[in-house]
Amino acid sequence: MIRGKPKTALEALTRRRFLLGSWPWRALAHLLGTPVVAGAAALALFPPALPWAVALAKATGPAPVPWETVLLLVLVGGVLLGAALPVVAAPVAGVERWRLRLVDTRPLGGGSRRLGLPRRYTDAAAWREAGYTVLLASAGALMSTALCGLLFILGVITVSPLLVLSGEPIVIGVDTLTAPEQAVGYAVGAALVLVAAPYPVALLAAAHAAVGRALLGGEPLRAELVEVSRSRARLVDLFEAERRRIERDLHDGAQERLVGLTLRLGLARVDLPPDSPAHDDVVAAHDQAKQLMTELRELVRGIHPRVLTDRGLAAALGELADRSAIPVAVEADLPERLPAPVEATAYFVVSEALANAAKHSGATGVSVTARVRGGALVVEVADDGVGGADPAAGTGLTGLADRVAVLDGRLLLSSPAGGPTAVRAELPCAR
Repeated sequence: MIRGKPKTALEALTRRRFLLGSWPWRALAHLLGTPVVAGAAALALFPPALPWAVALAKATGPAPVPWETVLLLVLVGGVLLGAALPVVAAPVAGVERWRLRLVDTRPLGGGSRRLGLPRRYTDAAAWREAGYTVLLASAGALMSTALCGLLFILGVITVSPLLVLSGEPIVIGVDTLTAPEQAVGYAVGAALVLVAAPYPVALLAAAHAAVGRALLGGEPLRAELVEVSRSRARLVDLFEAERRRIERDLHDGAQERLVGLTLRLGLARVDLPPDSPAHDDVVAAHDQAKQLMTELRELVRGIHPRVLTDRGLAAALGELADRSAIPVAVEADLPERLPAPVEATAYFVVSEALANAAKHSGATGVSVTARVRGGALVVEVADDGVGGADPAAGTGLTGLADRVAVLDGRLLLSSPAGGPTAVRAELPCAR
């Protein structure tokens, strides 16, 4: 099986040629840089955290200190540290995103965020950066410094025979080396450990990268979500444009030709003698053509009603009420035109709800309300029927819910047995 080049230090660890590649050196470079960045972050956070250090010193000191004083110092330190963390975390996160490429070459994102100072205190990503900075300045600094110190000691022991030759004794644990032959055994052991050292170094780098990706990442997902929302909006616009094109073609093409055919059949019906053999056939064809023209007109209106385009949702809801088989009261508080997809979706929600009420509810009256509240169009259709509407029963409510969801809206249904039934659609109106 042929595998591509590893993209992370963890993937590189599973390869047989790990020690022969560049990953051990990249992990070592990442390890050596961690104490530097962590130290800078800790130095920047020390002044605001100074009250905590004073509180700790007073609490553990020999002289008794009132607990109110310690608590006040802790609170002051917490406030100062909370105020400083998002500010300090911004440059630290930028450096760490750059360093992360040493041990994880996958795209991370997040480096283009430019937030003003007030927004950094309300942005979730900024606080994740702050959490990462705290971990880096504490656990990250401790582990990386300890491992760097261990590697340094192993390096010193490896060259200890040469150091002993210079006349300087070397203390290793409880043993003091004064002659090269004493140091050879330690040097060989330390050299063997150093050969295997790239593995724990790379493992620590991989763990560091995983934490960094979890806390400093998130922008690719955010970008993907934004792109999904934009593409979905484009699809809605394309769908509406295609539907209007079909409506225009039917209205200007097929419907006009059908009208012409109906007129010609009407003239032929007048010209033919009533007792002629062809008269009955022409009359039947004329009646069928008129019926087909009525059905086509209803189809065109169902695809996209002309009144919705020309006069807006309020007028279109009024037309729906006039065509309804049961009495409908419409209350529309819409001071201005809404985005076309929102109006179209609201129109078809009301149309389907009225059709369901006429077919299934046995209602004697329906009320339709439409108003804009909190940046969203709220449309509600309520009837006094028998209730019991079930979206799973094929009433078209599931399709309406999907259509509403395309616009990031939601469809709510209340239809207990015995009634009444209320269908409510909430559609964001952001342009």
